[in-house]
Amino acid sequence: MKVLVTAASKYDSTGEIARAIGAALRSRGLAATVARPKDVRSLDSYDAVVVGSAVHAGHWLKPARKLVARQAKALASRPVWLFSSDPGTADGDPIDVGEMTEALRARGHRVFAGQLERRRLNLVERTTVSAFKAPEGNFRDWPAIAAWADDIAGALNAGAAA
Repeated sequence: MKVLVTAASKYDSTGEIARAIGAALRSRGLAATVARPKDVRSLDSYDAVVVGSAVHAGHWLKPARKLVARQAKALASRPVWLFSSDPGTADGDPIDVGEMTEALRARGHRVFAGQLERRRLNLVERTTVSAFKAPEGNFRDWPAIAAWADDIAGALNAGAAA
């Protein structure tokens, strides 16, 4: 079974999560490809898709939203899982995800805590994270990410066996 894992990431923290999901899926016998949303032209060769994005100001990044919009029909026709990476803590769903989950008939959405390095942010971003008192650091829970990917692999392998 071929699975596409794609995620929008401004500073690559979410990209690292996508690569970890891809590696976990491969370890369970799935042919997982990891690609940036802007590089995804077609979903024809994939049996399932995992789509993710970093969250900024409560929203998914534009490349992930654009991918979902342009591939909505193809995404809705295959198993899809969504994930979000919120800098710092994993509090609540991003604004965009409810509609996407419903429209794509996604099998699940997971919010993972992310990573925040103030030195990499521009002035507006630093001001925003200061206003929200966002904590700096790497809060990604790699075992939780691997466990979620393992759940996806289990569902896909069970479906393929049926």
